[in-house]
Amino acid sequence: MNPIGDLERFLATNLYPNRVPIALGAAVAIIVLLVVARRRGWYAAARRHPGRSLAALALALAIGGPSAWYLGSPLFIRTALDEPGPTATSTGLPSPAPTGPDTAPGATFTAVTPSPASTGVLAAARSGTFQGADEFHFGSGTATLIETAPGIWTVRFEAFSVRNGPDLYVYVSPDATGYSSDAIEVGRLKATDGNFNMDLPAGAVPSGAASVVIWCKQFAVQFAVAPLGA
Repeated sequence: MNPIGDLERFLATNLYPNRVPIALGAAVAIIVLLVVARRRGWYAAARRHPGRSLAALALALAIGGPSAWYLGSPLFIRTALDEPGPTATSTGLPSPAPTGPDTAPGATFTAVTPSPASTGVLAAARSGTFQGADEFHFGSGTATLIETAPGIWTVRFEAFSVRNGPDLYVYVSPDATGYSSDAIEVGRLKATDGNFNMDLPAGAVPSGAASVVIWCKQFAVQFAVAPLGA
């Protein structure tokens, strides 16, 4: 369990949809606090002890500032990338596409070495459309899992956009609904918006791949998932 991740999910699913009335209530509470502080002479007390007041303020900024920046800056920082699509290097023809995600009982999901018999034959590409985990964690665009050469796999992102986060990674998962402990870690997300490619680790063949997932590794929170179809 990740307490910070649980707190983040609680805030995203319960408080974010009511952010406007909450913001108005917070503004009213701050104004009331300032009025109470003035009537009780807190400002005068702070002026009588400037050293203590400055030390307390500096301590609050030293602790809260970096944390607030780490957690809050992804909400307004965006990155964009536009790369050409990957090119298959094999002359073999793709095999027939499956009719849906390979989630049959007993399907494995491990990194394996392709057999010589597969040389020159590429698996059919499989695509899915991103959907956010909730109203706060949005995601859109498509992900396509492509075998660009025998045993070499790439995830292609098209018209992609996702809510930024402090530690976003891409996974190829055997679970159509999202992240799984058996998922293959592709790497840190290259951009929040655009069209780009991300290669799976060398030698990894995602047998039973069912989705491409955008996952906050630091807090164990899912941001978006693209279930893979034919």
